[in-house]
Amino acid sequence: MEEGQKVKLHKWPTAVKPVYQTKEQYLTLLSDHVKELNSLQQLLYASNRHSVLMIFQAMDAAGKDGAIKHVMSGVNPQGCQVHSFKHPTPAEQEHDFLWRTTRCLPERGQIGIFNRSYYEEVLIVRVHPEILLSEGVPEEDPEGKTIWKERYRSITDLENHLYRNGTRIIKFFLHLSEEEQRKRFLERIDNPDKNWKFSAADIQERKFWKHYMNAYEECLSATSTRQAPWYIVPADDKENARLIVSQIVVDTLRTLKMSYPKSDAKRLQELKEIRKQLEKPD
Repeated sequence: MEEGQKVKLHKWPTAVKPVYQTKEQYLTLLSDHVKELNSLQQLLYASNRHSVLMIFQAMDAAGKDGAIKHVMSGVNPQGCQVHSFKHPTPAEQEHDFLWRTTRCLPERGQIGIFNRSYYEEVLIVRVHPEILLSEGVPEEDPEGKTIWKERYRSITDLENHLYRNGTRIIKFFLHLSEEEQRKRFLERIDNPDKNWKFSAADIQERKFWKHYMNAYEECLSATSTRQAPWYIVPADDKENARLIVSQIVVDTLRTLKMSYPKSDAKRLQELKEIRKQLEKPD
């Protein structure tokens, strides 16, 4: 989405015509994306000029875990790190709201993935103001009247800073319909192998659906920038969502001016001498 664009999520589709026609074609397209992503990740690591941060936000059961698992399935684990952020610990609450995530930012040459992120601080915290009270909001804003705009600014300032220093940020909102979430919750209940994915808390959060949609609309509108845009991905079709995500990641990596390091004359001479040693029989 474009910078400054006002989002009304009911106008954004949760399902679109899939880019694949058969299961076999889906697997082929995903495999092609994964192979290219693997090559681009190796180039990212070798060139050591940029890092990539992928952020996934969504309602429960939207498919964040599955998208990460399938899209990144062929990437060297040494070049990719996944971090999941749940409720902050007491120690984390003693710091500013960006502290716990900035500690996990990817190094140059690395791909970092945030399964949920600092955006939780303007989403779940906004829906549940009691969490905000536990964070020690400064006395000059005891009712949180300006805190959301201030946090949006802190987030965009951080992302602009990261961009200037070589980190490319790709932000995905997996846009799931309320009805599709209901179906996936029922599947988790009916399938013994998926029971572990479901908890009573999921149903409690579902009651706040409209509040979450309002919070997401404000967040997406305020924090999508040219340097770090939001991609609103229709998520009712898991396979199609994965293909959309993987294509966006590949396209982003393609835009980076990456190349394998070239050896200078001194290095070439060194390699030549080493080759001579290796050519000698033991």
